[in-house]
Amino acid sequence: MTAKVAKDIGNLTNTGKGRPKGTPNKSTTIVRDAIAKLLERNAGNMDTWLQLVAYGDESLGVKPAPDKALDLLQKLAEYHIPKLARTELTGADGGDVKVSVKWGQ
Repeated sequence: MTAKVAKDIGNLTNTGKGRPKGTPNKSTTIVRDAIAKLLERNAGNMDTWLQLVAYGDESLGVKPAPDKALDLLQKLAEYHIPKLARTELTGADGGDVKVSVKWGQ
């Protein structure tokens, strides 16, 4: 096969023609939408469920677990309030940060 023929055949393939950069994956989008809808439908129940975990219910055999309720609340909050990235401050060339304070001015 000559180089010209191979080049022409290469132009007919779909190699390298995936979705454009930044385009969300369809499966991921579907799953995220489903989770969002599930949370929206159960928003009113979340308070009841957290109280059940925190205070327990003898009739259901659920023991009080306020620490578990707080842990669940924290995990839910992460979906609404993103965690801040940790940053490290360094001085010149990665050295210590030097701070000088002038008093009485």
